[in-house]
Amino acid sequence: MQKEDCFYFGKVIKTHGIKGEISIRIDADDPLKYKGIEFILMDIHKSLIPFFIQKMSLHSNKANLKLQDVETIEKAMEFTGHELFLPLEMLPKLTGNKFYYHEVPGFKIVDENFGLVGIIDQVLEYPTQALFQVMVDNIEVLIPIQDEVITKVDRRSKTIYIQAPHGLIEMYLNS
Repeated sequence: MQKEDCFYFGKVIKTHGIKGEISIRIDADDPLKYKGIEFILMDIHKSLIPFFIQKMSLHSNKANLKLQDVETIEKAMEFTGHELFLPLEMLPKLTGNKFYYHEVPGFKIVDENFGLVGIIDQVLEYPTQALFQVMVDNIEVLIPIQDEVITKVDRRSKTIYIQAPHGLIEMYLNS
């Protein structure tokens, strides 16, 4: 399985106990949705290696895992710091105006006042803000991904309707 077919699930933060268990930090809004997972994919030397889960105890956004064939603390220590992934199919389905960043490139952006802005090229993630990057005649237009800006997500027509801050789109196109 390739990384582009997966999503980042979390990271091994330390060992747990002396019988080969690991503690992981889960990067999810609702970690309980992953309570019954049977395996994880661990990034080891840039390859995703599957590990089957024998036992899992979930505590908020952390979990303790007992992985099949990992029987010693020494073996578990080798996994500390490694990133964990799951296949995209395991992402919970989102509805309404919620979406995953990987699913919207290719969607149209339509502004309430401006009209059709263009097609989302990619989502840019910055520490303080995520942005839609839309290329309009080789001009980059950046639109903030905020609940106040996004008015409707239409998955069927692959269109996101927005109400951009006044003058934002024109600022990019008229400079």
